[in-house]
Amino acid sequence: MTGWASRRAQAMPRSVFATMDAAKARARAKGLELIDLSIGSSDLAPPAVALEALRRATYDPETYGYCLFSGTAPLRRAVAAWFGARYGVSLDADEQVLPLIGSQEGFANLLLATTDPGDLILLPDPGYPSYYGAVALAGLEMHAVPLEAENGFLPELGAIPERVARRAKVLVLSYPNNPTAAVATPELMREAVAFCREHRILLVHDFPYVDTVYGDYRAPSVLAQPGGLETAVELYSCSKSFHMGGFRIGWAAGNAAAIAALARVKGAVDFNQYRGIQAMAVAALEAGAEVTREAARVFEARRDALVGALRRAGWEVPTPQASMYVWAPLPKGTDSFAFAVAAAEQTGVCVAPGRAFGERGEGYVRFALVRDAAVLARAAARLATFLEERG
Repeated sequence: MTGWASRRAQAMPRSVFATMDAAKARARAKGLELIDLSIGSSDLAPPAVALEALRRATYDPETYGYCLFSGTAPLRRAVAAWFGARYGVSLDADEQVLPLIGSQEGFANLLLATTDPGDLILLPDPGYPSYYGAVALAGLEMHAVPLEAENGFLPELGAIPERVARRAKVLVLSYPNNPTAAVATPELMREAVAFCREHRILLVHDFPYVDTVYGDYRAPSVLAQPGGLETAVELYSCSKSFHMGGFRIGWAAGNAAAIAALARVKGAVDFNQYRGIQAMAVAALEAGAEVTREAARVFEARRDALVGALRRAGWEVPTPQASMYVWAPLPKGTDSFAFAVAAAEQTGVCVAPGRAFGERGEGYVRFALVRDAAVLARAAARLATFLEERG
């Protein structure tokens, strides 16, 4: 008996965050101080100019009604201007940019808009957990594209069998990567665009960590590569760049036909985000690069604190160039779910088990850099003791 649950609902994978929530509850019941590094929700505040834009909008009666497509014009124009300044490519604000109620919503609706049930999607493994739910919702067949440590957690597109490439309708990439924190070069982006053009595949590049980069590294856009606008859609979010996760605002940019299809699907299910929140995004985009660079420096310092503390404890972890995560290998043979649950229950430190991100995520855990450096160092010390006691 399934009650009212559809086959689509039943196909949804169980959320890793639900599993970890239960472990957190048990830790609290023991009176442990909880250090939650399992969810990549930024603890920094949105830019002051964005908050002020929202405050002003709440007193403007013009913002209180439904927001149709024409009402999104200021955000679409701001996105096009930002992209042109960042990557030197002109976007048509009317045909190549579409606001989203978060990039996660955009990804799911984009699959509904551009594929049919039974189509084949090339999905990275490991990858962001919501991808799997969106694929199930759209009724797609999945072919995993392995991301292996030996290849820097980058896809080997040439290893995809020709028969699979001929069937595929969508290829998903995301760099800087969640969960592995890997980064891509412009050369990889050009290769991906060429591969998708050759096989008539829609390239979906999930790009929320465009600004969370360290040192001299700058994240390349697929849309800035030759032919990118012919075959790709890029998804952006204000959740990471501007710490606006709870406000749920982002945008899709790229191929005009795919954007138009996405707009038709979204038009059936929502009236766009509140105009005041769109005004926040405009203000944040117009604030200048120093706003995002300052936040990136905060995460970079946290990265150094956590990686240094783990290494001093004997846990060798790589130093990421971007994202807000550390992707840490576990001792050989360790079950990542069992490790994460036991660590939460016994130490109060919560990390995300690698297996939740796909079959090839097993053997890793993901730390989110969402607490200050002192707390991260304390978490590392607790886990070091935990590992030592486990032998």
